Amino acid sequence: MCGIAGIAYRPGASPRSREVLDRLAAALAHRGPDGAHVERRGGIDLVHTRLAIVDIAGGDQPLHAGCAALIANGEIYNDPAIRARLGAVRFTTYSDCESALVAWQEDGRGFARDLRGMYAIALDEGQDGRLLLARDPFGIKPLYIARLEDGVAFASEPMALIRAGLAKAAIRSEKPLELVQLQFTTGTQTIFSGIERVNPGETLEIHRGEIVSRRFVAATPAADAETITEDKALARLDDALLDSVRAHERADVPFGLFLSGGIDSSCVLAAMAKLRQASSGSAPLLTWTAGFDVAGAADETAHAAELARSVRAAHEIVRVTRSDFWAHLPAIVACMDDPVADYAIVPTWLLARKAREQVKVVLSGEGGDELFAGYGRYRRAAKPWWLGGRPMRRHGLLDGLGVLRERPTGWRDGLAAAERTCVGQDHLTTAQAVDVREWLPNDLLLKLDRCLMAHGLEGRTPLLDPVVAQVAWNLPAHLKIRNGQGKYLLRRWLERELPSSRPFAPKQGFTVPVGAWIEERGAQLGPLVARQSAVAGLARPDRVEALFRGASGRKEGLAAWALLFLALWHRIHIEGVSPDGCVSDTLRAH
Repeated sequence: MCGIAGIAYRPGASPRSREVLDRLAAALAHRGPDGAHVERRGGIDLVHTRLAIVDIAGGDQPLHAGCAALIANGEIYNDPAIRARLGAVRFTTYSDCESALVAWQEDGRGFARDLRGMYAIALDEGQDGRLLLARDPFGIKPLYIARLEDGVAFASEPMALIRAGLAKAAIRSEKPLELVQLQFTTGTQTIFSGIERVNPGETLEIHRGEIVSRRFVAATPAADAETITEDKALARLDDALLDSVRAHERADVPFGLFLSGGIDSSCVLAAMAKLRQASSGSAPLLTWTAGFDVAGAADETAHAAELARSVRAAHEIVRVTRSDFWAHLPAIVACMDDPVADYAIVPTWLLARKAREQVKVVLSGEGGDELFAGYGRYRRAAKPWWLGGRPMRRHGLLDGLGVLRERPTGWRDGLAAAERTCVGQDHLTTAQAVDVREWLPNDLLLKLDRCLMAHGLEGRTPLLDPVVAQVAWNLPAHLKIRNGQGKYLLRRWLERELPSSRPFAPKQGFTVPVGAWIEERGAQLGPLVARQSAVAGLARPDRVEALFRGASGRKEGLAAWALLFLALWHRIHIEGVSPDGCVSDTLRAH
């Protein structure tokens, strides 16, 4: 895992100073603490910071082939297959990212069609000022661009562009409302004016500092629901999960697993354990689970520990306390430059900090709900309207609380656009497709990337793999949802492979007790948050203060959390306040 950045100049433009490139590298150092390289190539500048995972000795980037050069952030899991197909003699390193460069030599600008992995790639073709920027189909790895007077700049994180002076820390006016209502922002445009996302699955062709074409690779297969027996579907799923986990375990450094106790991470655990049973001399399996210090909070630490014991994994429980919350929240928000007001950022960041003491790579279960229809909102969206069917996320976090100054409008426009263009074979797959387009890359995966990369830790998601997607996406509805439960086929597989997981038993779900923590300090915290400029522009101060005093209710707690996140995010990323202090220090700083 790494950080990438650079600039593609227009003809006649004077190259930016070396200091600009050094600032890009410095801003991305946490993503690549094992080294940094800058290469100026006459019309295109490339910056790479490296977290060495594969070919530690020989995998420094840029990688070269003739006049071409490539930098990448990610892992290409079908690197062995590409090497076998194209011939090992064409490769000069053992880096998995070199397979993308050789695939480009073979297939040209459609090279991303051949890649199985998570990646953000910049490839200078070495002729006529042509640069390709490619992002993996699920959007596991981030990539951003800023259009300049003298060309196009790109980076793994928006704040790298801002700190290098290539973009401004200015907000798009409609985005804060979208953020507090949805907890993430949608579409190509980020919250920063002048900074855009490269879309998942997109390859941009930049010629002489101008974007001239866009190609797309879909995350999910385009086909109708398949008629298949349950036994055959289980056999296919078994092959796919083992194949994907085997590929995602490929590394020259130690790795482990974030184990929540839920269905998805338990499936990854079961597959990892099954692969170890089939091999000799495997390293011990390392797992981590987050727990909380609030009585009554959803806590599956005991169940996760039981699962770890059942496969003889070394397991550690990371207790997330109210003290952690207040002390570390500014640092956590600081890593979320593309903002995600998802309270799971708190345990994810703390888990990553602990795991990095032992490993450089961690697997996790993101993607199971989206591919196998796990969310209750899918079941509601799949019903016809006369049976209670309704669009997903039709209400925002602050709706009905009387907090906002004006009736909220426009905050759902990005989702509505996705709903118009994401057309599946039925209402269920359409709902899934909307989440794959927006929620997955702009919330879950962004959270995972930033919280882990803040500690120089690589996150891998074996359920978000084309081999698994090929099995999951076109399953008939009865193999996704049965008896009011989603992920039916995953549960059946887990029941067979890891019976102690009790996959059909009711689950507690994953919640972080932010409401309880906030209410404890609500009387002092509410006025501080209410007077922050980002919040004051949206919300009535008296109602914000009342909300913070009564944040123990689920709806009130989530609303208070969203406003607290926005206040801290604005202070740090727009006003430039240091995140080194506690929450109160950050909000009070002048």
